[in-house]
Amino acid sequence: MDNNRKNSILIVDDELLNLKMLRSILHEEYTVLTAKDGKAAIEIAAEEKPDLILLDILMPEMDGYEVLAILKSDTETRHIPVIFITGLDSKSEEEKGLSMDAVDYIGKPFSPGIVNLRVKNQIQIVNQIRTIELLSNLDQLTQIPNRRSLDGQLLSEWGRSIRESIPLSLLMIDVDKFKVYNDTYGHLQGDMVLKMIAETIIVTLQRAGDFAARFGGEEFCVLLPGADIDGAMLVAEQIRKAIQSLEICCEDGTAGKVTISVGVYSLIPEVTDTIPDLIARADNALYAAKEAGRNCVRKYMG
Repeated sequence: MDNNRKNSILIVDDELLNLKMLRSILHEEYTVLTAKDGKAAIEIAAEEKPDLILLDILMPEMDGYEVLAILKSDTETRHIPVIFITGLDSKSEEEKGLSMDAVDYIGKPFSPGIVNLRVKNQIQIVNQIRTIELLSNLDQLTQIPNRRSLDGQLLSEWGRSIRESIPLSLLMIDVDKFKVYNDTYGHLQGDMVLKMIAETIIVTLQRAGDFAARFGGEEFCVLLPGADIDGAMLVAEQIRKAIQSLEICCEDGTAGKVTISVGVYSLIPEVTDTIPDLIARADNALYAAKEAGRNCVRKYMG
């Protein structure tokens, strides 16, 4: 998580005075969003993805329980923790809210100390979970996304490509004769090469939506949403040239080089296509690049 980024909190209450009071308590430490009714709260939550929601129970048209039920039914917002804010003093109401997955209660009238502590507790949990998720999705050696992260990104972009009928391209990248390099220069030097290749791939990618990951061993993947085969081939060649131009210093003071082979596959997926087919065909193209003598780019020919 970006340490300079403030956590965001959405406050939902139909009473303007309550919104102003909670904003004044929380605005210095957090980015505060507000909504005066349930409908606006659901829309803001879906668009902004706040880290925490403070939700009033008693509101006209749609009460807090209804809002919470809708938030928890949506995959985009179900993970956002919700603290109920209420003037109700009833154990049954508290039990109802907790049974619906509210994480806490803050009673009215507000005590700034209690508000700060309960919000701080939930934000700490949110940040800890985010850190764990980030670490579990990063390759420890290269510090780029790992295979697990790639699988999630593939699933998301695959669905979007089907819905919007846009192309999706995948590059499979393999370091040429990496075992020979490792045997010659040692595994520490090999690790340094993998780090340099990962960094070079990331730097070479131009668009915000492009996604690179370590697939495993000396293999990397690049996912290019919206790129057709011509665009994907261009990116693949840019990466190949960038890797070939690297000057890699060895312990003995000499400078060595490595090359890569790249397989490319692009399609506009339909419901009958599958993600394993996408990977297999990009891998098939990679094999063709190896067969062609390595240090080259090949597309899937069917």
